[in-house]
Amino acid sequence: MSKTSAGEARGNLAEQGHLVDMEQFLAGEQGRAPAAGDELCRLLEAGKILYFRESPFALSGGDTDVLLRQRLSQAGWHKNIAYRPRQDRVTGFDAAHADAKRLHAALRNYSRQSLAYTAGLLPAYGACWRLDYASFRPLEEQGRQLRLHARNDLIHVDSFPKRPTHGDRILRIFMNINPAAERHWITGEPFDVLAAELGADFARLFLRSPRASLWKRAARIVGFNHRGSAYDDAMRGIHQLMKENSEFQANCRQHHSHFPPGSAWLVFTDAVPHAVVSGQYALEQTVIVPRSAMFSPEKSPAAVLERIAAARPAKAA
Repeated sequence: MSKTSAGEARGNLAEQGHLVDMEQFLAGEQGRAPAAGDELCRLLEAGKILYFRESPFALSGGDTDVLLRQRLSQAGWHKNIAYRPRQDRVTGFDAAHADAKRLHAALRNYSRQSLAYTAGLLPAYGACWRLDYASFRPLEEQGRQLRLHARNDLIHVDSFPKRPTHGDRILRIFMNINPAAERHWITGEPFDVLAAELGADFARLFLRSPRASLWKRAARIVGFNHRGSAYDDAMRGIHQLMKENSEFQANCRQHHSHFPPGSAWLVFTDAVPHAVVSGQYALEQTVIVPRSAMFSPEKSPAAVLERIAAARPAKAA
């Protein structure tokens, strides 16, 4: 039996531009087909966002209440409250205003529930992904004061300088637990589409060596090897240069998404340029999906960068 291609899927009513309405998808013929999970993987790899109007892994009222009362640590290096599933540990919260045990339980519940549901929805990924952090974002994003490269309201692709992926993919599972307000996102064209449209300008604009982060410079001083890769260095540079480029921020093709209270969404944030315009109280769980698990490997950022490198003229000896 032949598998449905991502191109054919674009005719499905569940797919509306950059979003896939999962309520319609799962209720339709494709959602009931044996290869439904494979088709969703292809859609994610094509730069789509899988959108649930109501989260399929909703938290209990008690867990939500605990999270809505949290405050971020006053330590300046914490952008969010983080849960590390492999260590079963929470960091980044204000211990003076938190019930640490209840906060830990709430974040662990979200992490486990979102992972269990997504592994069932996308079994080809769930069978081989690596667990990364979950996080809670308790602050309002609109008007948030952060240094340029840490800002969430500027369009960027994700790269983890302390946790290099070596070309594997960053899949993130989000949920808006704000009881009253939406989370407003802007997304750009997927990485492979953007690179193709810009042509040689893509390399000129975004493929310059990034300035080493303060953490990386300190690591070098003490002799710590962060075990990065040329790919991760390139993606970190793209992350930074997108944020620095005001012309790109203003003129790139943009899609607006408004995620209401109680909704959830999944997206490859290493390939979908995105920014958060406004919103408070969001949860997120990250998994790292091996590049070898891709259904459309040519669309991965690593493959795009390899094609650009191969097309460049060799330097004179």
